[in-house]
Amino acid sequence: MPDLTKLTNAILNGDAKGAAAITQEALAANVDPQELVAKYMIPAMDEVGRRFETGDCFVPELLISARAMKAALQLIRPLLAAKGAEPLSRVVIGTVKGDLHDIGKNLVASMLEGAGFAVSDLGVDVPPDKFIAEIREKKAQLVALSALLTTTMPYMKTVIEELKKAGVREHVKVMVGGAPVTQRFADEIGADGYSDNANGAVGLARRLVTA
Repeated sequence: MPDLTKLTNAILNGDAKGAAAITQEALAANVDPQELVAKYMIPAMDEVGRRFETGDCFVPELLISARAMKAALQLIRPLLAAKGAEPLSRVVIGTVKGDLHDIGKNLVASMLEGAGFAVSDLGVDVPPDKFIAEIREKKAQLVALSALLTTTMPYMKTVIEELKKAGVREHVKVMVGGAPVTQRFADEIGADGYSDNANGAVGLARRLVTA
């Protein structure tokens, strides 16, 4: 039996090759893939998030840890799907129409995936109809909207209004974020939640799906 704490440490240290190698070794030893995720991978990303909040690590460290988590998940995801294992929840994420910034959005997507969510990342410059189509196709419970420009922030409200018109708003929780976005703005446009950082977004998403 491999030492599975090495998987946690590989993610904490941003060692993608090491994370993949120990995951492969564990799977070859018939370790339950769900156990790998729940006991070793999610706690590792939670610890990375805690360190970020306390100022013990920064965005580059978050990104490389998320990359290591993804390297392990690529091996595990097909096995979970074959077993019919359900993710914590399904999230559709994207930067709204007119905005081409994606660093923050990518980080939130990686952190959510690392926390056990199934994430559909639509990329940047995403129109409302694309969000709606993906929500319907994936039966998502959460939508995460990102904007980095004050000129594109209003499209968040547009997306929410279009969700209502399409009859899907009551089926999803909407969370928003980005440099110019505030809690007040989130309240004004009718979003269900707001976070100003990736780790906070994970906590918010967990609260929204259990509310």
